[in-house]
Amino acid sequence: MVLSISGVVLLGVIVFFFLKKDGLKMTHAIVCALFGFYLSTTTLAPSIRATGTSFANLISGFRF
Repeated sequence: MVLSISGVVLLGVIVFFFLKKDGLKMTHAIVCALFGFYLSTTTLAPSIRATGTSFANLISGFRF
């Protein structure tokens, strides 16, 4: 069985759990989100996207 989930949804769930369980403050989460939006408009965005895609392909190659 293969599950496919959006990276944004997965990261959103992780942030939610950090907010509730690990003491991540809402202001920290907002700053991280804003940093991500600004980072996506830089020249590093294609490299970051390629790295994320490569990592996702690596993970999807594992068979449990």
